[in-house]
Amino acid sequence: MELSSKTAREIYADVKNNPGRKKFGFGNKAVLVNIDLQKAYTCVGEYKTAYETDPHQLHYVNELAKAFRAKGWPVVWTHVAYMDDACDAGVWGTRTNTEDSLQNIKFGSRRAEFDDRLDIDKSKDVIYLKKMPSAFFETQLQSLLVWHQVDTVILTGGSTSGCIRATAVDALSRGYRTIVPEQCVADKHESYHFANLTDLLLKYADVEDVGSVFKWLDGTQTIAD
Repeated sequence: MELSSKTAREIYADVKNNPGRKKFGFGNKAVLVNIDLQKAYTCVGEYKTAYETDPHQLHYVNELAKAFRAKGWPVVWTHVAYMDDACDAGVWGTRTNTEDSLQNIKFGSRRAEFDDRLDIDKSKDVIYLKKMPSAFFETQLQSLLVWHQVDTVILTGGSTSGCIRATAVDALSRGYRTIVPEQCVADKHESYHFANLTDLLLKYADVEDVGSVFKWLDGTQTIAD
């Protein structure tokens, strides 16, 4: 095992700036999957479980969603919520049991609500309730992607070390090019955030500046770029 005195942020910068790093690249058609942008995770100062990396994250997500809708491409929003007895959280819900615990995000609670700053078009966008980290696990996401004939999955939301990573691994495992716009994902601590961005970059996804994603969407950046 290689040892280093560098921070997770510094290691990520080294990997990101490596000119020899190969990319999967963008494909021909994409889905935008916005993961768990609900108040439990976005209302910083209100909930201990909330986090923010880039203060403009939700603005970028809204703009991406707008661009996807303009192209007629699918926009997906996921959220988590559980029954009163948390039996639908499985073993994941047995680790802790405090008011901040995952399984205590109950149906109908404020913590389960999407952030009010989000522009969700309920007539066009797809909303999935998920119970586990990956947006693919026991949802209809795979069928949606087959129907829309997409080859690229673009992920936003949180957390970088949890549901973003799990969904990226599942997307790659299903044969999709996976793109993570750096400014559009967040985590509780910079160490987890940058360590997992590094791992994603090295193995499972392309971590891109959100500006590159917009350029691809408007046709000013090619697949090869």
